[in-house]
Amino acid sequence: MRPILEVILALLAVAGLMSLSWLLMGRILTPVGSEETVSLVPGTGDGETLEQSVRGLLWLRGGGMLAGNILIVDCGLTQTGRAVAAALCLREPGMESCPASELSVYIKRKAAEVKADKM
Repeated sequence: MRPILEVILALLAVAGLMSLSWLLMGRILTPVGSEETVSLVPGTGDGETLEQSVRGLLWLRGGGMLAGNILIVDCGLTQTGRAVAAALCLREPGMESCPASELSVYIKRKAAEVKADKM
């Protein structure tokens, strides 16, 4: 009985060390970025895939694997799609929405904000 217990304990120890190594290597190798990072989510049609895309980015952000804002870019959203985007932006901090035609204006504004914060 004792050899079986020793084998089980050794396997559990190995599994624990492998899990710890996996977490540490993931933390070291994951490019987090900075608060200057903006993740773009293109929105089209009724925004059927918006919530799933945003949830994935929020999961990464919650796990510390992504930093910065999430921007939903209106690439032809319908009224329903715009309502979905607006609801997502109200629900989560660090999320915004803008039309594709105003994307360069948004980027310049964010760059100016970051530059002002660093001064």
